[in-house]
Amino acid sequence: MKSYVVHLIRHGTTAGNEQGRYVGSTDLPLSAAGEKRLRRLRSGRGYPEAQVCLSSPMKRCTETLRILYPEAKPILVRDFRECDFGEWEGKTAREIAASDERFRRWISGGGGQPVVPPGGESGGEFARRVCAAFERLVEGMMRSGTLSAVIVAHGGVLMAVLSAYGLPRAKFYDWMTQPGCGYSMRITPGLWMRSKVGEVFAKIPAGPGNGGDRSERIVLDLAREAADRAYGEKEGKDKRENPQGNGEEK
Repeated sequence: MKSYVVHLIRHGTTAGNEQGRYVGSTDLPLSAAGEKRLRRLRSGRGYPEAQVCLSSPMKRCTETLRILYPEAKPILVRDFRECDFGEWEGKTAREIAASDERFRRWISGGGGQPVVPPGGESGGEFARRVCAAFERLVEGMMRSGTLSAVIVAHGGVLMAVLSAYGLPRAKFYDWMTQPGCGYSMRITPGLWMRSKVGEVFAKIPAGPGNGGDRSERIVLDLAREAADRAYGEKEGKDKRENPQGNGEEK
C-alpha cells in the first residue's frame, strides 16, 4: 500500500534559546554554537532524503534547512511559524513574572480561565493554525503523488503536529526534541482518511549521537519547561481530541 513520509526537524539553537527566553515571533538567526552543532550533526549523514523541503519563514529555520539540505529549494509556509508570545516575547520567565501577574496564572493553568500572553497568540489559535497547515500539506502530497517531505520548523510546531496526529499518542511537551533533531511520520491514506493519524517510526538524525551533550540537554530542559508553561498538558489533550480545531476553545 502506498504511504507518505513526513520528516519533522526542529531548527538549530539561537541565542534566545540558549538564554531560556520565550522566542516566538522574533526573527532570530542561528547562534554560532547552533550552526556548529548542526554541521556536526550533518556530518554524521543521518538526515533522510525527501522529494520536497518546507520551512517556516523564520531565519532560524531557513538557515537550518540550508545547512542540513544545502541543495534544497525550500517552500516557505507562513503558518509553520512559532507561537507569538506578545509582550512576553524575548523575556525569561523570571523577567516576565517580576512585571506581570498574569504570567503566574498562565503558568498555573489560569485557574480554569484561559490566559493568553498580552498581545500574543493563544495555545488554541496556534494549534489550529499549525494543524490546518499540516493537513493541507498531507492532502497536497496525496493529490500530487509526492511521497516524502521534510519540514524544518519550531519546537512548538513539531509538538502541535505530533501530539495531534502522531502514533503512539503522547503529551504535547513529550514530543520536545533537541535542536536539529526530530521525528519521521508515515501516513497511509486509509488511516489518515479514517482517523487523521500517522505512525511516528523513527528519530532524526538516525543512529547514535543525537542526544546532545550536557549543555544541549540543559537547553532542551529549558525548552520543555517553556513548552509546558506555554501550552500545558490540557491544551495538548484538547488538540488531540479535536484535531480539526472545531468547536469552542478550551
